[in-house]
Amino acid sequence: MRMLLLSSCLFVGGLAHAANDLPGGGIDPQALSRHVRILASDDFEGRAPATPGEERTVQYLIEEFKKYGLQPGGVDGSWVQPVPMVRAQVDGPVRAQLRQKGSTRTLANGEDVTLQSLRPQQAVAIKDAPLVFVGYGIDAPERQWNDYKDVDLHGKIAVVLINDADFEADQPGAFDGKAVTYYGRWTYKFEEAARRGAQGVLIVHETAPAAYGWATVKSSGTSPLFDIERTPEQALAQHVPVRGWMQRSLAEQLFRDAGLDFDAEKRKAMTPAFKPVALGDARLSVDFKLKREQVITRNVVAKLPGGAHADEAVIFSAHWDAFGIGQPDAKGDRIRRGAIDNATGVATVLELGRVFAAGPQPQRTLYFVALTAEEKGLLGASYYAAHPLAPLDKTAAVLNIEMFSPDGPTRDIASWGKGRVSLEGDLERVAKARGRTYSPDPNLEAGFFYRADHFAFARLGVPAITIGPGLDMTDGGVEKGRELRDAYFAACYHQACDAWTPTWDASGHAADTLLVYDLGAELANSRRWPHWEQGSEFRKVREQSEASRR
Repeated sequence: MRMLLLSSCLFVGGLAHAANDLPGGGIDPQALSRHVRILASDDFEGRAPATPGEERTVQYLIEEFKKYGLQPGGVDGSWVQPVPMVRAQVDGPVRAQLRQKGSTRTLANGEDVTLQSLRPQQAVAIKDAPLVFVGYGIDAPERQWNDYKDVDLHGKIAVVLINDADFEADQPGAFDGKAVTYYGRWTYKFEEAARRGAQGVLIVHETAPAAYGWATVKSSGTSPLFDIERTPEQALAQHVPVRGWMQRSLAEQLFRDAGLDFDAEKRKAMTPAFKPVALGDARLSVDFKLKREQVITRNVVAKLPGGAHADEAVIFSAHWDAFGIGQPDAKGDRIRRGAIDNATGVATVLELGRVFAAGPQPQRTLYFVALTAEEKGLLGASYYAAHPLAPLDKTAAVLNIEMFSPDGPTRDIASWGKGRVSLEGDLERVAKARGRTYSPDPNLEAGFFYRADHFAFARLGVPAITIGPGLDMTDGGVEKGRELRDAYFAACYHQACDAWTPTWDASGHAADTLLVYDLGAELANSRRWPHWEQGSEFRKVREQSEASRR
């Protein structure tokens, strides 16, 4: 029996909609739960790109979209957009040794460090590379900040801190206080060190500034890496020979043996006066083989053609991929099923496709996109943004969905990060019309704005947000919501226990999906164009595209 959600009215696109008057009988919690149960089942093997799990996922999505009466929105009239990539994975054992003060320590991959490489090479063989601490590894001229100064990193391993210099500072400084910037992301740190010719990069893991524990680092760091196709020259310029993370305890010992105090050096790195420091006579040797393959993964794309303004688009997106099969957990379970992250988002896109297809034709064309390789660095979204199936200057908005909750209803809904985009105010407005509230991201220090697929569109100027669950539980309030969220990130994020269970309560998931529908319906039928607000780094790009559109 369907659960009909709320009966308050909302004026959307010139029509008053009550929840139980929505097309197709409204948002169906049972359908959402069913999609998650199937996509997160063992048969789908954790939905890793370029595996049998991808094939099952893609076919399931296509069958569901067909069932709803949507049209193929992919390449050449198909349901997919092929995304060519390179898959690189460690082939065999990883040997790593740290030599310091006359003694040698063997480092265990996955325990002391995680080591990987995306360089176009068959093996990594580094002998006695010196280690240099470069603080947060940031060069930001517009913020009058350069951690590197004039240090030459050729032949050396850069040791860097995660997040940016404001995270643990007493007062906000050059990096927006605790609201992490892109400079705080691990992706930036690897890229900047490569630009400077480093032999390698090791990021010091700390749970609070990273926003996840070592188990997540281990899970990701021992999985295959993916990259977009590049020329050999581009790949060599983009990637260091070896990259990875180290445990804080290892870093503390490393600094101590170099006659340094880790916390003291970290405090120095919080100031623009910081200068890189050699870590004594520490030398790192690394040896492992690489297996590189060219693979094709796929974005799945369905569309609902528009009417009067069919050349304009609204995109509903979520990433379908998870982490596949990896190292066994304490229970011997190897499948990282990705139920919350992000079968819930895909379920929402499917349900939105069903409900919109059952209703009147929208004025703008709607695209329902299940993106690949988000967990590998937003690669599916980045590829779509570089090869759009609808022109980006005619794309009114991207509503991306991540990690809706299985724990029942909340009074609020949220979006990831602080995007300075009008869509945040729009989400607040539609929530209020349903008797709910909007909560800004309470964890700006986690940098979620830069960690979801909407960012690939935002950086090219398209107004975009990622919508996620609120914390104010109907039963238990914010305290209960935060407790559940913290427990998930501590224990199950990117782990085997991110799984569907028979106790899954999709009522909150359905209520949140309803708000995405409300906002999407308004965008589908209005002449309004969402915009970036003052202070957004993406505003100029969009204004230029709007000028060309006019």
